[in-house]
Amino acid sequence: MRCVGKRCSGCHGDGFIVKHAADIGNTACHRDRVPRPCDHVPVPLDFTAIDFETANSSSASACSVGLVKVRDGRVVDRAYWLIKPPVGHDEFLEWNIRIHGIHAADVVDALTWEQQLPDLVAFAGDDAFVAHNAGFDMGVIRRACEATQTEIPVAQYVCSLQVARKTYELDSYRLPSAALAAGFDDFEHHNAAADAEACAAIMVHAAARHGVDDVIALARACSIKVGRLGLARAAA
Repeated sequence: MRCVGKRCSGCHGDGFIVKHAADIGNTACHRDRVPRPCDHVPVPLDFTAIDFETANSSSASACSVGLVKVRDGRVVDRAYWLIKPPVGHDEFLEWNIRIHGIHAADVVDALTWEQQLPDLVAFAGDDAFVAHNAGFDMGVIRRACEATQTEIPVAQYVCSLQVARKTYELDSYRLPSAALAAGFDDFEHHNAAADAEACAAIMVHAAARHGVDDVIALARACSIKVGRLGLARAAA
């Protein structure tokens, strides 16, 4: 697994380098919705960023996942693995292969959705998930659990795409453009691990812009919905 991005060890440890607009060049991220704070102030933000790639157009066809854990605005752990999609959702379409480069042969020995799910849940713990276009990634979890008759994990989630739209003025809010606005570039787009880390960088940078210190507060500052995955059990 290779996660490629430019980071500033001098400012944030294993956190993210945040460039000034003059360093980025003549791009759409000059037009900022939210005033820019001091770029070297760490943000005490905790969450898990997640990204899936799929074998085909079925949301249940997860074939890889990338996870990045952030504590106090710094990346403290990363994980990536391949997934064998559920039966009936396991055809690898040429279109998807061209996007992420994963073939059916690559997942022959991978864990199935239900086998790997405990590891995914354990990595996130009690964190809120964040994802770029979170409806897609949370849909993957829901549909894959339904396809395998597996209980859907309980979690809150926030969409970094929606956050970016309320934070930057860009011509495009696709992940590469939004990540560039957050000072995170040169990553391997459609590698699930690299995409998760780019998503994390957007959230940390946006939180600093909005002057908040947790992802739920960031969602509120952006006037966007905090999503909920699964159904919480009633207290005994």
